[in-house]
Amino acid sequence: MVRINGRRSKKSEIVGAEDRVEVAQTNRRAAIEPNADLTLEVIHEDASVVVVNKPGGMPCHPLNAGERDTVMNAVVARFPEIATVGEKPLEGGLVHRLDNGTSGALLIARNRGAFEKLRDAIRAGKIARRYEALVAGALERKTEIDAPIAHHAKNARKMVAGDPSSANPKRAGRAAITLAEPIRRVGEFTLLSVAPKTGSRHQIRVHLASLGHPLVGDTLYGGPASETLAHGRFWLHLCDIAFDSPAVGHVKATAPLPPDLKKLID
Repeated sequence: MVRINGRRSKKSEIVGAEDRVEVAQTNRRAAIEPNADLTLEVIHEDASVVVVNKPGGMPCHPLNAGERDTVMNAVVARFPEIATVGEKPLEGGLVHRLDNGTSGALLIARNRGAFEKLRDAIRAGKIARRYEALVAGALERKTEIDAPIAHHAKNARKMVAGDPSSANPKRAGRAAITLAEPIRRVGEFTLLSVAPKTGSRHQIRVHLASLGHPLVGDTLYGGPASETLAHGRFWLHLCDIAFDSPAVGHVKATAPLPPDLKKLID
């Protein structure tokens, strides 16, 4: 949206005193286009926050202006004020994210004050999240996985368990802790209750795979493929989220298990 002498500049190009710099006007409020045609299940609503049950396979928010098939497009159609709440125009009041292939409870702020308080709370570990996950193999006891998460050196789509001894921050990764507890066996698989204590990208997926128990359908991390689940979908659902709403105090919202995951279990 910036032009120098009528053209886009190159990175680090020097701008001269006689150059003409033009900046296109933009409307930040229109960054997330509302889409009322998308299905949206609201599981909690008050004056400060909304919690929706994100469908598996649907992105949380647009990556580029003009995209209309994300959760936030549906949210903004119903709650227009959310579009301008957050720090990034394409994310609105989104407090946290879920991977495209994950379903479940998604917390969204309705005003700037609530957004700032909830973002601070999630960074401080004061928002509790409980997932259910179906993994390969038999996990027989409650397990804590304490391993940093780092970016894969060659594959931008993947994360890896970091090396805490490395002097390179990128290889060392960010601290991450996940608690996994078996609920029951399902044939050759185990249904788990999973509680992340931190919020690194792909944390649950990487940690469970590092134990030798990747998610069903998560072929990116070595999980068994599923003919039942759609492409890009894996068996991971954020069931419960508990937090303090600035409007009504403590809230625990529960997202029902979606039909595709329930069908596979059955």
